[in-house]
Amino acid sequence: MHSFYSSHHGWLFGWLRKKLGCAHNAADVAQDTFVRIIASRDALLGVQEPRAYLTATAKRLMVDRARRQMIEQSYLAELALTMEQAEGYPGPEEILLAVEALEQISAALQSVAAKAREAFLLHYLDGRTHAEVAAALGVSTRMVGKYLVQVLVKCRLAQA
Repeated sequence: MHSFYSSHHGWLFGWLRKKLGCAHNAADVAQDTFVRIIASRDALLGVQEPRAYLTATAKRLMVDRARRQMIEQSYLAELALTMEQAEGYPGPEEILLAVEALEQISAALQSVAAKAREAFLLHYLDGRTHAEVAAALGVSTRMVGKYLVQVLVKCRLAQA
């Protein structure tokens, strides 16, 4: 088997490179061809024309590869179409904008007092009312309003 590989690999690689126009793909198909032949060792017994046998095996592998690529491309195209039509799922641009906004909010929250930060999180993340936030922090509802404004101003300044 070693002598068969040594004798014919260079020739098969050159033939595939001409056919495929790409050295990387040619190397892959050549390797796959020899792997397939090695897997069926009995097939080499009595082979009169080893190059014809190699090209026939390589051609079958190229057809299989082309079919797989067509299926993969069809799948990816269908997936892209599905994602475009899917409502409620953000696209990459929307995700990037959301992440940037969250980073700005995080920076703004780090620059305010702890009670202002807590008020913001309780109100906007937990959905608590001003009265509930005031009770949780032990301050007046008017102070809760001031805290929220303070954080929102910081967010606005971070955006500019």
